[in-house]
Amino acid sequence: MKKLTILALTSAMVAGSPAVADLVFPSLSYRTGPYAAGGIPFADGYADYFTLLNQRDGGIGGVEARVVECETAYNTERGVECYESTRGEGALVYQPLSTGITYQLIPRTTADGIPLHTMGYGRTSAGNGDVFSHTFNYPANYWDAASVIVNQLLEENDGSLEGQTIALLYHNSAYGREPIRTLQTLSEQHGFDLTEIAVDHPGQEQGNQWLQIRRERPDYVVMWGWGVMNQVAIQEAINTRFPMENFIGNWWAGADHDVESAGADAAGYRSLNMNRLGDMPVFAEIQEHVIDAGLAAGDGSNLGNVLYTRGMYAAFLAAEAARTAQELHGVADIDASMMRDGMEALVIDAGVMEAAGMPGIGPEFTVTCEDHGGTGMAIMQQWDGENWVTLTDFIAPDDSVTQPLVLEDSAQFAEENGIEPQCADS
Repeated sequence: MKKLTILALTSAMVAGSPAVADLVFPSLSYRTGPYAAGGIPFADGYADYFTLLNQRDGGIGGVEARVVECETAYNTERGVECYESTRGEGALVYQPLSTGITYQLIPRTTADGIPLHTMGYGRTSAGNGDVFSHTFNYPANYWDAASVIVNQLLEENDGSLEGQTIALLYHNSAYGREPIRTLQTLSEQHGFDLTEIAVDHPGQEQGNQWLQIRRERPDYVVMWGWGVMNQVAIQEAINTRFPMENFIGNWWAGADHDVESAGADAAGYRSLNMNRLGDMPVFAEIQEHVIDAGLAAGDGSNLGNVLYTRGMYAAFLAAEAARTAQELHGVADIDASMMRDGMEALVIDAGVMEAAGMPGIGPEFTVTCEDHGGTGMAIMQQWDGENWVTLTDFIAPDDSVTQPLVLEDSAQFAEENGIEPQCADS
């Protein structure tokens, strides 16, 4: 009903006013470099979903969407250059797919009045909308991910990790270091020992790290990896005969290309996922309206895989925020300021996901002025040697641990940058 109301409203507005241009969604992609294996399917899913909306629905609220792709090669400096070169095209929201780029863009996008969506990455404390007015990281962040993994391990160990050892194998970057503080706090709370093991960019050399793991024999290894680092780590784990079911990646360390080269030898490896996998009606629609029509961003081979699905999910959330903005402001041709309002009023429930042809793809959540972060829930999936299998329903993080950390870190950022509370009831 809500979707029909928006379509009727915007159709009437378009019919009674001059034709509008388009709704611009920049894609700071990386189809080249050491992280291209992850960047390509995400960028394909992001672009193809907007193409589907254009071909099937005539756009969003009667206005076509235009994806402006700019190659960053996962390089922070190039990411900033892409932002500067595309923001003047009427950009509505940026999705940099890089924590390093995110840190650089937060002050720029805020000053320019353009929202930034860092879905499951970036600066974790940006979930506090009272401080970060233009940055959103729903439906989950890295501190949520760390807590979800520990909660799942608690479930598997009768509620206690006392005396056990968890090794964090992390990409030695802003991204990889994000969960350390949360895991340190959880270590103190639950009595497990935490070992921190850094892997330098791009992650092809891990012999010393796995020698340490083989020597210390932790009960679990948790991986915060990306790109080739994940494939190398999984092969090293196989070579050292580490129990694969005790090797757990975050949601950027659980893609198809991470495990396919190892095949059956990687069976048992687990990872988080912020969205569900499996067949959904939207995939058949993308096949018909986009891939078979010769309009796909790639060759179509990534359709339905882990990172394609996540890119599509990110585009879905952006499109629904744009619809919300159109409804809030009563205009079809929204600008970045209106898009920010739509993101802050976004409600994703079962009906919205069902209507989009992706039932239950993610958790239900509501964004508010104070909360730009969503529920923080994630599922656990496992590689069976040929496919990813979903093991759990959505698991909640421990907000009593994560939220104080978010408030503390964001308060420090506000003090350093002279930011006053943004929300009226704060």
